[in-house]
Amino acid sequence: MAKSKAGTKDSPWRLKTPSGGAEFEAYRDEELDALVVRVGKTELRYQLRCIDDLHAMLKKHGDWMLLGSADEQKDAAEGTVEAWGRAKNNPVKGWYGLKKGLRGRFGMYVPMVLEELGLAEVEHLPRNNRMRAK
Repeated sequence: MAKSKAGTKDSPWRLKTPSGGAEFEAYRDEELDALVVRVGKTELRYQLRCIDDLHAMLKKHGDWMLLGSADEQKDAAEGTVEAWGRAKNNPVKGWYGLKKGLRGRFGMYVPMVLEELGLAEVEHLPRNNRMRAK
């Protein structure tokens, strides 16, 4: 996994959503084995391996892929990063999200971490953004 100077609890990445409409913080928490995302007062957690797993999947996919961000309670559009982040056939056999009720939005936040780490390109349009591996 690529290492960035930031990305710790004391020095989180300060990122924006793909559309640029909102800011959030993210960092690796090795103790929790989690990628922690803070949006205002809300904290989402994803299995830390999601960074490497998503990068590997995108490399294998070989082309642009829609992000398709959705809350946990909503179905994810088929063939999107969001759908893959909760699919029964991904490397963890289901949700990368760790907190019940807050497991969605994988396609909103995790791609931006990959972009920060130099592992992916992400579009920054008002809607329907895509990503691909570098």
